[in-house]
Parts: sequence; structure tokens; C-alpha cells
Amino acid sequence: MASSVPATTVSGEAPKSFVKLNALKDLETAAQKRWDHDKAFEVDAPNTKQPKFMATFPFPYMNGRLHLGHSFSLSKVEFSVAYEKLQGKRALFPFGFHCTGMPIKACADKLKKEVELFGQNFERYMDEEIAEEVEAPSTPKKDGAKENVDPTKVAKKHGKANAKNTGLKYQFQIMRSMGVPNEEIHLFANPIHWLYYFPPKAIEDLKLLGLHVDWRRSFITTDVNPYFDSFVRWQFNTLRKHEQPKIKFGERYTIYSPLDGQPCMDHDRASGEGVGVQEYTGVKLEVLMDDLTSVPLESRDKVKDVPVGQYLTSPDVLAALKGKKLYMVAATLRPETMYGQTNCYVGVDLDYGIFQASPTEAWICTERSAKNMSFQGLFGTRGEITKLGSLKGIDLIGVPLKAPLAQYPKVYTLPMEGVLATKGTGVVTSVPSDSPDDYITMQDLIKKSAYYNVQSKWVEPFMPPKPIIQTPNFGNLAAVTAVEQLNIKSQKDKIQLATAKELVYKEGFYSGVLLIGQFKGKPVQEAKPLIKEYLIAEGQAFTYCEPEGQVISRSGDECVVTLADQWYMDYGEESWRKTAEECLAKMETFGQETRNAFEKNLEWLGQWACSRSFGLGSRLPWDPQFLIESLSDSTIYMAYYTVAHILHEGTLDGSKPGSGNISAADMTDDVWDYIMLQGPVPKETKIARATLDKMKQEFEFFYPLDLRCSGKDLVTNHLTFFIYNHTAIFPPEKWPLGVRSNGHLLLNSEKMSKSTGNFMTLSEAMERYGADATRFALADAGDGLEDANFLHKTADDAILKLYTEKEWAEEVVADFPNLRTGPLTWNDRVFEAEMTRIVAAADKAYSGMLYREALKCGYYDLQNAKGEYRKATITSNDPNLLTEKYEGMHRDLITRFIEVQALVMAPITPHWSEYLWSTCLKKPTSIQQALWPTHNVALDSGILKGAQYVRDLVYRTRAAEDAAARKKNKKGGKEAAPVADGPKTLRLFYASSFPAWQDTALEALRACWDDSKNAFVGKERDALTKVGLEKDKRVMPFVAMMKKSIEVVGVSGFDRRLEFNEIDTLHANADYIRRELVLMKVKSVEFIAKDDVVVGDKYNDEDVKAADASVPGVPTYRLV
Repeated sequence: MASSVPATTVSGEAPKSFVKLNALKDLETAAQKRWDHDKAFEVDAPNTKQPKFMATFPFPYMNGRLHLGHSFSLSKVEFSVAYEKLQGKRALFPFGFHCTGMPIKACADKLKKEVELFGQNFERYMDEEIAEEVEAPSTPKKDGAKENVDPTKVAKKHGKANAKNTGLKYQFQIMRSMGVPNEEIHLFANPIHWLYYFPPKAIEDLKLLGLHVDWRRSFITTDVNPYFDSFVRWQFNTLRKHEQPKIKFGERYTIYSPLDGQPCMDHDRASGEGVGVQEYTGVKLEVLMDDLTSVPLESRDKVKDVPVGQYLTSPDVLAALKGKKLYMVAATLRPETMYGQTNCYVGVDLDYGIFQASPTEAWICTERSAKNMSFQGLFGTRGEITKLGSLKGIDLIGVPLKAPLAQYPKVYTLPMEGVLATKGTGVVTSVPSDSPDDYITMQDLIKKSAYYNVQSKWVEPFMPPKPIIQTPNFGNLAAVTAVEQLNIKSQKDKIQLATAKELVYKEGFYSGVLLIGQFKGKPVQEAKPLIKEYLIAEGQAFTYCEPEGQVISRSGDECVVTLADQWYMDYGEESWRKTAEECLAKMETFGQETRNAFEKNLEWLGQWACSRSFGLGSRLPWDPQFLIESLSDSTIYMAYYTVAHILHEGTLDGSKPGSGNISAADMTDDVWDYIMLQGPVPKETKIARATLDKMKQEFEFFYPLDLRCSGKDLVTNHLTFFIYNHTAIFPPEKWPLGVRSNGHLLLNSEKMSKSTGNFMTLSEAMERYGADATRFALADAGDGLEDANFLHKTADDAILKLYTEKEWAEEVVADFPNLRTGPLTWNDRVFEAEMTRIVAAADKAYSGMLYREALKCGYYDLQNAKGEYRKATITSNDPNLLTEKYEGMHRDLITRFIEVQALVMAPITPHWSEYLWSTCLKKPTSIQQALWPTHNVALDSGILKGAQYVRDLVYRTRAAEDAAARKKNKKGGKEAAPVADGPKTLRLFYASSFPAWQDTALEALRACWDDSKNAFVGKERDALTKVGLEKDKRVMPFVAMMKKSIEVVGVSGFDRRLEFNEIDTLHANADYIRRELVLMKVKSVEFIAKDDVVVGDKYNDEDVKAADASVPGVPTYRLV
């Protein structure tokens, strides 16, 4: 267990603030020692049929210590496994560690360079914030002379600009922050060292948390573990041998790291996870150089006093071009609209380059897009760029162009606001007929030609735009219509323009028909690919791809899209996708939102590269030059857990055989087929048949996987791959049964971040709060897909709550001989019913994986029930009640309460529950062998309603008297209302029946209720008129109240009969009511039937008025 907080007072005693925490840590240590001795979490397949439950958490990546974010997601598995175990199931929670991919390799490579740069222990490193002796720069005087400065002056430099993500610039600094001793850091330059350092640390932290994990089944990935390596190779051979092969080879576009020299998949990225490839049509607009060179510079149109095309026709550029044709290259998603081109746009302040595309062509675009093009083989040698010139966008304004498919022989380059260098090529085709952005920009240029430095002849002859696509809702000039309908006035109307763009694009693509060109009359959906093919065939366009957003590799470089030969998973293939959808339809997702996310992902997910050249992992069995990427070796490994302990129990890396005494070399594909796919008995194997059958038994018992819990961000990749691969390899009866996703974890309502210091590792949480208080706060953090919130205050408060309840349990158990026994009283029966109700509610919450609700039931509701019971049965500290006699608590019920509290909280606070169970109650076996609490007596809902009735009665009486006192004080100014002398009697008036007019109104309302629709039909007023109640002022408020209630609870709301005997309940609680109203000086309580109150010697008009207002379940009162 985590060490006790190492703080002491002057006397050498632990400070009081840590006494409670240290006491809880002590009982956590004791519980964990017992569980370890009992092998409480080791679960094997039985020889007889028994209920089972297997749940997993995506194995964490081992490039550092676990943090609270990991803990939150895995806590969902932990709580579910502990709950299912209480239900009598063989509940298995295995836990592995992921080491595949580039992150570890990239960090190791950084360390290797840092050791070379700074020394083995980084002794040559100087903190960049330490002042460096540099020559301070001269400061010019106003007259141009330089001031004399001290050449030995030390100037302070700061070097944290590159460390915004973690606050640390170098990898060795990050290692120090993880607690790695400085003298050991250089060892991490070997990537394999990571695999032997961080997994044991993770196990240590998770054991301190009290996880219900069968650690025999743990392992690390990569070919370092030969057993797991054989499993992955079998998986990939199986996918490739499928009757419809799931792994294919071919040239495809993929995100690529130039620095690493290989594809950069999701888990290889420092940022940009989930970013895919965006495919465009690159359209070549020829620069009409002859039009430019035929006009002398002094005779050309001017842009800010600079002749149009001056840079392009300069001697240096012409010499560099050497007669090559020059094109401006635009990237478009809508090649079908090229018939409507009127110009192209550039950003006037953007940087552009002229790049050699071939011996005969040069292209103008941004350098970022040119880099992508080079890696797609568009410039010849992959990855090589020949830059012929650099220019700004303003240098292109007014340049004449020939646009393919345009209806004009010549168009011009014009300025546009908002052109991005980070998207596309920086050159934008303009189709004002079908692009709201293009149309409104043209309108701006016409209105403010001088402001934008354009000639009217470059714009006005091309407006209004010519129709090219007919749409049903926006006509044949969709952009013009949308701009007018949304009242868009300029390029500044960004929100309206975004809306218009979406509307016009969808309308054009799904419903549009082409009005022009060789594909005239075809739907846009059909014509679009045909037009793209035609443009490419004519040499006027090409396919261009780039990342959908910025992607930075773990090595720190910006990724591009390359066209490369790759092995890839054929996700998205129609028949495979349908099978995956069948699996999803049968799965429990614990909420529609997660199901919707899966459905959307299955709709768009396509081919996925599964191979890479560098990093850690298993090699493709048929092409060992390639490694299997990190998201592809982690799709069905949950099945591996079922046999891992037999293969290599006790060693994460498989360096020693497990109980099966099997060599990794003997785990052939035939063996795996036999164990997991009902294959024939392997003919040539050294493995004993009994051992093979034992492994098969383990798999057959625990599979399919019952539950997988993960953060919602993994739905888009890992969890969808998980479904795909299971359906491809296993029969339907072995497909996964459930997936639960959750949001991210905030820490004190803010995003966890190392750079801001708002960050906590699991080991730090163990030190600060201990295990159960941490688990308590994790359960309280939240259960939905929205971000959850771990609060320090909740964890701190949990320490106090758990310690206080522990002390109470110790004290009350010690006092057992003095507690009451015998028949149960009314208060006993209420407490018993409360426990029964709460257990049922907690059971529902746990089964629905709603752990905040389970915590509310299992701790807070039970504590409230205990508090009410104690208040009703044991002596109060109120000085006004010191002479009162109480019935006392019942020993059996207090025993039952401690049992129930321990069992219901066991999934969340198992150590504390173990202490209550084993130490306080002295149960002979561990709570880990106990079952969910059951009750021999059915839930008495009537007595619960009666108890709530009494509490509400007391609350309403107090509230009414308090309100009357405040009103009296307000009227009397500063002088307080005088307190009546002497004891008082509380007269409570109860009614045996409802007023006749209410019964009549309710009968009329019942006639307006449709049982089949479970709703009112809307003729209530007519029904009330028929029975003569429409003019009674009391009726409509009553009817409105009853309608509202009935619409919530249904037809049962018409039945107002009480589930308890009101007068018996009142008499049973006479002392309780009197004691609760002692501050009102109530010394006696009278219960009076409404019908018995008449004006006379005993009762006056105020009594009659009060009694008349009572109805069954809502008594009224007077103080006399």
C-alpha cells in the first residue's frame, strides 16, 4: 500500500490532518495482503457450467506513468467486474500493456541524441533560463551614434517557446518529471528498456488502487513477447486467408512522416489523432504568359503601382522557367462546377512558390501543398522539390489565366479574404453560380474595386454568373439564391456564408443536374467522377491529397500525404461493413449516443494501413520487412488473455513458460485455430492434448467478451477496428457483447495539463488520498459521454466520510450487547424497508453502469436512512430532549446495515468494505467471496410512504411556523415576535375521504384519458361542464395539478388511495412528531378526525377552518 503521509509534529506524532488518511491506508494495506494471499482475483474456467463475466480496458501505452485519466476509464471496468462478482459470476478482469508503434522509439531516439549532446547524465546541459554571457547589442542613439555598453554585461535569454505542450523541452527533463533517477535516464535510449521499466510501475500503482485484476494473464506487446507475437501473426494470417481477404496490398494515399520515412498512424502522432486523408481534384489554370510579355511593363495595368505580372515576367523567373508552361494550381472538391469558372482567388499576403512539376511544366502553389505533391510523385522523384521562385499573392493579382472547361477564354486572378495557407494549395477556383463565398467576393470586388486594387474589367464582364447546375430548391443559380435568402452582405458574414455553403453543396450534389458540357443532363452525383476523369485524361487536372488537418508525428515533424505501396485492412468493404453492423446491432452500448457514433464511423471508415517500417511491434508473417502498426495488433488481443497465464504466467515478456510448459515456437497457427476457431486437433505439435484442451476450455468459457470500456475518442478507430476484426475472425457467438464509452476526465473542472500543473498521476493520487477515497471520487466524477470531473474536495471529503463511518461501525459493534433485540417496531420496519429499496436502486444503477448513482444509493442514501433511524430510536443531544425515552436501535438491523453498506459499496471502496465485513463483523470469509445482499422480506412500499408522510408532515409544520414568524417580524419592524409562554399542543386534523367535488372532477378527467395512447384526449373542459364544475374556482387549479401528475405517472395517478393506514401511522409516530417539533414548545400531539371537528366547547372556528382543509395524506394543524 502507499506509504503513510511522511509528516510529523514536534512530538513525533502524525498531524491530526493525516491520522484519518493513514488509518485508511493501513486497512487498505491489510486488505490487499489478504487478497494477495487468497489469490482473490485469480479466475479459472470451471469444469461445470457457471455464469461468467469478462471485461477489459484498452491496454495503456507504456511511455510513462499512469494518470487519473487512465484511472477514470478503467474504473468503469473495475466497478463492473466487482459488481458482477457479487452477482455470483466468475468475473475476469485481465490487464495488458501496449508497447507497439513509434512513441517509445521516438522518445528513445531523442534521448540518444540528448546523451550525445549533453553527456550520459546530462552534465553538460545548461538551463536556458540561466543567464548566458553574450555581447549585449548596441542601442542606437537618436543621432545614429551607438551608446557605449559594457561588453561583459550578462543578458538573460529565455528558451521555453518550444516547450508549451509539457513545459519541458528535452526528453530527459520529461523523464526526470516522471521520477526516473537521473543516473538511469540514459538507459532509456534503448527502446526495449521502456518495456521493462514502466509496465512494472503501472502494476505497482494499479495494485495500490486495489484493482480486481488477474495479474497472471498480463503481458506486453511486440515481438519481445514471443507468445503474444505468435498470436498476432496467427491473427494476420487468418485475416489474409479469409475467403474474402481482409488484408490487401496496393498503392494508396496515407499520412506520412518524412522524418520517420514511414506512414504515421493515429498512435504514432503527437497531435492530429483521427485526422485522415482529404482528396481533391488539382485543377491546372494556365498562366497566359504571352498576354503578359506582349505588353511592356509601363503599359500594363497596375496593382498598388506595380505592373501586373511584373515578377512572373522578370528575367530571373523567365530564365528559371526555360520555356516551361506555367500553371496556377487550385484544389477543388467540386470538379463538376469547373464549367462556371469566372476567375481564381489568392490570398494577397500569402507566400507562394513556383515549383518545377516536370521538364515542361511549373506550378504555382503554397510550399506546404508542394511538399505534399512531391511525396505523391507529382514532381518526379518522391520527396524532392525544385523551387524556381518565391512570390506573394499580391504579385499574382490581375494575372490572366486559361481555366479548363470555363466558358470564357480568359479569366483573371483576384484577391479574396480568408484564403488559407494550411488548406488546399492557396489557389481557389471561383464559381460564383454555385459557391456563395465566390459570389459574395465578386460582389465585394465590384463595389470596392479601388479598395481591393482590382480593375473592373477583371470582374464585371463575368457577372452575373452563368447557370451550370439546376437544383430543385435553389434554382439554376444556387449561390445567388442562398446569398439572397440568408441576407448575406459581404465576406464578413462568416456564419451565414458557412450555412449557405453547406446548403448549396448538399443541394447541388444530391439533387443537382448538369446544364452544360458533354455530361449535360446527368445528375451531379453521376457526372462528378466522370468530369474528374475527363480533366485528368486531358492533362488539365490531377488527384491531389493532403491531411484533413495538421498532423505532427512523435518525432516532431509535420506529416504529409504520400502515395505508397502498403498492406492495408480493407475496412469499409461492403460485405464486411454489413457484418460489423450486425455485430453492433446486437451489442449493448449503454446509450444511444455511443451507438450513433459507431454507426457514423462505420459509414465513412475506409481502408487502413496496417504496416510500417520502423518502431516496435510484431512483423507481418508473410512480409517481415514490415511491422504491424499499433492499432492493428490491438483488436482481438482480449482473446489472448484467456490463455496467457497458461503460456507465460508470471512474466510479462514470456521469458519463462507458464503452467502449460509450452514453448512459444510450438504456438503455431494450427494450435491457435484449435483453441479459438474449433479447428482440428493439430497433427504435428509437441503440446500435450490435455494442455491444448485446457486452453480451449479457458477460451470457450470466457469468450465472448462481455464488456469493453474506453474513452469516447477510441470509437473512431480502435473500437470500430475491434468490431471489424472480431466479425472477420470469430463466429457470431464469439462476437463482443458490449462496449461502454465515456468522456474525458477534468481535474477540478479544468482540463488536465502538465504545462499548467493541473495534472495528477495515479501514484500521486494514491499518496494524497489513498485507494478508496480516490475510487470514491472517480465514481462521483460522472458517467456520461460529456467530460467527467474529478474533484480534490470530493476525494478529501471521502477520507473523512469513510473514516467516520469506520469509527461508528467499530463503536456500534462493540456496543452490540446493549442493543435491543426481539420483535421489530415501526421504526425498525421503516429502516428495513429503506435498506431493501436502496439495495434495489443500487442494483439497477450498477447493472446500468451508472456509478455516480450507485455511489449515491450505496453511500449517501444508506447514510441518510441510518440517520433517520438513529434520530427516531436513540437519545438526542438536544438539551430539550435529555429526559426523553427512546426505543433504541435493533441489533439485527444494525448488523444488517453494516453488511449492506459493506456489500453495496464493495465495488467502489473494496478495502473499506473488507474492513467492515471481516474486522468489524468478523465474517469468516473475505468480502471478495460474498454475494450481493438479498432480503427475505418483500419491499414494504406502504411503510416507506408512511415514513415519508411523517417526515413531510414535520417539515411542512416547521416551514409554516417559520414563515408565519418571518411575516410577523416583518410587520413588527425590528422588534421580534414574542414567544408564547408555556407548552403547546399540536392538533393534527386528518381526513378519511376526499371532498366530493374533487372526486367528481377526477371522474370527469378519467373519462378524458385514452388508455391506448396513455394521454388525455383534450376534452377536459367539456367533461367538467357536464358535471356542473366548470364555474367552481377551486376546480381548474386542482384539475391542472392532477393532469400534470397523471401525465407523468400514467393511469395510476387517478387512484388517490393511500398505501398506508394514516391514523395508525400518526399514532406510531406521535413521540417522533412531538420531539421533532420541540423547538416550537410542542409538548403533546392530538390526532383529530376532520368529521369530529365542530364548533363547541372543545373546538372553535379556527379549528373547523383548519380541519376543513385536510385531505387524506395531507393533514392540517393548529397550535393551541
